[in-house]
Formats: sequence, structure tokens, C-alpha cells
Amino acid sequence: MAWYRELLVGFDLETTGTDPREARIVTAAVIEVGDGQVLGHREWLADPGVEIPADAVAVHGISNERAAGEGAPADRVADAIADVLVGYWRTGVPVVAYNAAFDLTLLSAELLRHGLPSLSERLGGLDPAPVVDPYTIDRSVDRYRRGKRNLEAVCGEYGVPLDSAHDASADALAAARLARAIAVRHPKVAALGPAELHRRQIEWYAEWAADFQDFLRRKGDPDAVVDGAWPVREPADRPA
Repeated sequence: MAWYRELLVGFDLETTGTDPREARIVTAAVIEVGDGQVLGHREWLADPGVEIPADAVAVHGISNERAAGEGAPADRVADAIADVLVGYWRTGVPVVAYNAAFDLTLLSAELLRHGLPSLSERLGGLDPAPVVDPYTIDRSVDRYRRGKRNLEAVCGEYGVPLDSAHDASADALAAARLARAIAVRHPKVAALGPAELHRRQIEWYAEWAADFQDFLRRKGDPDAVVDGAWPVREPADRPA
């Protein structure tokens, strides 16, 4: 059976900011999806240990009061999420994350921040895989399509419902269903096995990053650097 008809695990984080090396987890969701149908669901609410900026609260709706009063300690949340994801990777189940380089880099930074084993350490030295990133895949297979590439816009392009954007559970479910929809539209993606698809995404992301970096430099920023690592950009130093 094709990978997109088997078990997929949607994953999403809502956070305190947009820099994955500095932002903290506020909410997280892991959704098991089989052939488009929800089979399992886990959610976390964290006390990030720092103030959630007003602009982040406006995006995901989690107030500082709620996070502090109802959230679990940040280290426990990061540890639990990592263990859950690693459990799927150990059995070869793809984890689907829209813009995976953000979510998995942020999770990795949180693990490092709290002195917890990294994803790779939990996998016996292996890299987290397989990962399916609809953002990276769509940008490669339909590179000349105009318009936004955020989750809401790409779900609209592929006819995938997104009931509540920036809710971790809704976004995780939409990501898994979007991966399936992209595979249905693009047979060359559907034909790849999870391991080969993972490898191709590493190449596609690196190619995009190089092109974007070149674009920025041609537009007047000669020192622009776009990190082409995917799906995890490990922090160079321990995060603050």
C-alpha cells in the first residue's frame, strides 16, 4: 500500500515566537491519521517559563495566565513530545509537519535547553526520519504557482479543510491530510517510499534555500544566509 494510505502522524507546535532557536513551546499536538481519518490524538499545554508576547497570544489564543495556571512544566512537555515522536520513527511511521524545519528545530532547541537527550540520541544516533513536510514538497512539485505558501493557503489549493488555523491539533490534522492530498495529485510523490521521500526533501529544501539566499543577495543583502538544513537545524550553542 502507498505510504499516504497508511498511518501518518501529524505534528504541530504553537509557540512564543518565530525564531525556532529561541521560541518556546506553548501547545503541541500529535494526531494519528489513517487514510485521512483520525485514529488517535494527543495534546500538550506547556508553561513556557517565559512571557508569551502579545502578538503570539493573538495568533494561537493561549494567554500567559492560562499557560502558567494550566500548563505542564516545559521540560516535561518537550520530553514527552520527543518520546512520542521517536516511538513512531522507530517503527518507520512518517511524522508529518508543515514546515518541519521550524517545529523540529524548535523541539530540538527545547531539549537542549533543558539538558534532555536529543532526538538523535533517543534514536541511537540516527537522524529523525521519516519526516513528511507538505510545505517543502509542494514548493518543489509546484514551484511556479503564485500566491502564499502558508498552511491555510496550501490547504485551500488542495481542498483540505482547516477548521481553526494556529490551533495545534487542527494544524497537525490538516498537515497529515495535506500530505495525502499532495500525493494524490502528484503521482511521482506518491510513488516514493517514505525513506526516499525523506531523502528527496533534504535535497529540495537545500535547493530552495540556495536559490532564496541567491535572491536575497541579488536584491541588496550581500551577507544574507539561508540555512538549508532539513528537517532539523541543530542549535550551534545551548539556547538561552
